[in-house]
Amino acid sequence: MDQQNKIIRKKDLNFLQRMYIPEILRGLRMTIAQIFKPTFTIQYPEEITKHDSSFRGRPVLITENGVERCVACGLCARVCPALAIQVQASETTLDKERYPIKFEINMVRCIFCGFCEEVCPEEAIVMSKEYHLAFSSQEEALFGKEKLFKTAEEMKERLEFLRNHR
Repeated sequence: MDQQNKIIRKKDLNFLQRMYIPEILRGLRMTIAQIFKPTFTIQYPEEITKHDSSFRGRPVLITENGVERCVACGLCARVCPALAIQVQASETTLDKERYPIKFEINMVRCIFCGFCEEVCPEEAIVMSKEYHLAFSSQEEALFGKEKLFKTAEEMKERLEFLRNHR
């Protein structure tokens, strides 16, 4: 048996090790070292932090040239673990055959997991950098298509991140 894989049994420990004193002292040393490190505090509503492209804020629907990308396949609704997304499809005369007549996300239920973004074949739903959400009623938390729409130009940074990391 290698020296690295040697199993330490209780009978191999000395008295101090059995009393956990070295471990307690190691923990105290770590705590005291943290006390003297510089701290930082963000004064939240006044100071807004800048997030990377990988940050997952609230989900948004992408529109391109005034037309929504979503084809109402319903994959986002099926993969959502919190059951926060509802999609209802309808036929269209455009090239894409279908579009969502109803697309709602219950932001109270949404857990910002990003599964909807990962499964979308059209890159129609992506996670934005927005995280300032406050509601005074359940009805305000239901985001319909009007509240979800963002242009592809506004979400360009996130879309590039997704294309580079898939």
